[in-house]
Amino acid sequence: MIRTYLNMLFVLGVGRMMPEQRVSKRLDQLIKSGICPTEDASKYADELKQLADKVANAENAYKQSKFFKALADRIRLRILSLLKIREMCVCEIMVSLDLTQPTASHHLGILENAGLVKSRKEGKWVFYSISNPELLENMRKLKIL
Repeated sequence: MIRTYLNMLFVLGVGRMMPEQRVSKRLDQLIKSGICPTEDASKYADELKQLADKVANAENAYKQSKFFKALADRIRLRILSLLKIREMCVCEIMVSLDLTQPTASHHLGILENAGLVKSRKEGKWVFYSISNPELLENMRKLKIL
């Protein structure tokens, strides 16, 4: 009976610290340890948040995550390798990599959304090419691609 009551309190959040309270408590501990050169935890927390907004803002992190997710697949890397050679339509990519049309279009869409490839339409055909050849050349020099 007591265990059930305690479980209900835990589920409802009673007796648990909120995330802000945990962070504040940790900063207080850091300050008290002498490692941190400040005395006001809330002021220091604000400074840390401003620092994060300045150097690691959410917009840039979102763009970077899209870019690296696009590169984190072997099929997409193979598509980029093909497109380094020349512009190709979806059907050529499908045949060369033995992909279905939906799979090829899915991967090309991710690459296009990340800004790595661009498309152009010619009649009913869609041709893809590298959007920034210099970027791929730099990646090649770093032995990423």
